[in-house]
Amino acid sequence: MDPAGEVIENGNAEPRSALIFLGTGCSSAVPNAMCLIQPSDPPCQLCFQSLSVPPERNPNYRCNTSLLIDYCGRDDEHRYILIDVGKTFREQVLRWFTFHKIPRVDSIVLTHEHADAVLGLDDVRAVQPFSPTNDIDPTPIYLTQDAMDSIGVKFPYLVQKKLKAGQEVRRVAQLDWTIIENDCEKPFVASGLELIPLPVMHGEDYISSGFLFGEKCRVAYISDVSRFLPTTEHYISKSGGKQLDLLILDTLYKAHVAFAKITENICLQTLEAVKKLCPKRALLIGMTHEFDHHRDNEFLMEWSRREGIPVQLAHDGLRIPIDL
Repeated sequence: MDPAGEVIENGNAEPRSALIFLGTGCSSAVPNAMCLIQPSDPPCQLCFQSLSVPPERNPNYRCNTSLLIDYCGRDDEHRYILIDVGKTFREQVLRWFTFHKIPRVDSIVLTHEHADAVLGLDDVRAVQPFSPTNDIDPTPIYLTQDAMDSIGVKFPYLVQKKLKAGQEVRRVAQLDWTIIENDCEKPFVASGLELIPLPVMHGEDYISSGFLFGEKCRVAYISDVSRFLPTTEHYISKSGGKQLDLLILDTLYKAHVAFAKITENICLQTLEAVKKLCPKRALLIGMTHEFDHHRDNEFLMEWSRREGIPVQLAHDGLRIPIDL
């Protein structure tokens, strides 16, 4: 399997920008450690298989969900915008930054403050220039006030502006925090790319952020969702007059939505959401070890032919050239 899995969009000439899927798995990632240290009877075949095959040739090996936008603007300069920095960020850098020759991160955008989206923030220093005195330009990072409050507790040393009296300088990630509003009417710009927040329910007691971006190709990235808010649904739906070129959507697996029915391990609520939004194309992310990339993509190919909307599971390392 080609780990890049490249797909050319809109004609024969390769677009200047690209989307790189650094991770497509759930919070616990795949393989699930419990399947390996306390095997069931029979054992979980997918987890054992995903451990035995090199990850670069194995779409069932999944790190925490994360997307890197390689954005080439009108000045022909490439800028790298990272959405979410989860527990597996260091592994993603070693595997996919090196493979795709990503030299740095220019800005960071966070969907929410849960562990699978932020616990790699300390490792951001690995993709920043070395300075024992932290004398470098900080990386801009965009997040909601609620996420900021939580991260201030988790990582106080990444948030503080000045050293306390007598405190030694220690090399840590240098970040420039910017608060955004989780509102479709409040866009912001990260490294030259405009992003529009898309508030969605993540469970019934929590609102997470998706993001809409791209002028030539409209892309919506929604990684943690159990239910769409009406305003967000209207904003990105074909019926609302704003059809997406590409929808990147959480699989909404059974643990997220207890009442959801599962067919071939693909949650029907996910596919119903795809039908309602009616994008030109959709890629699914956030898979657990219940999802087998090859088998479930066969099911999705049949569904796509029947419904007229191409839908597939994404995989770690997938790179999609796209005009933004």
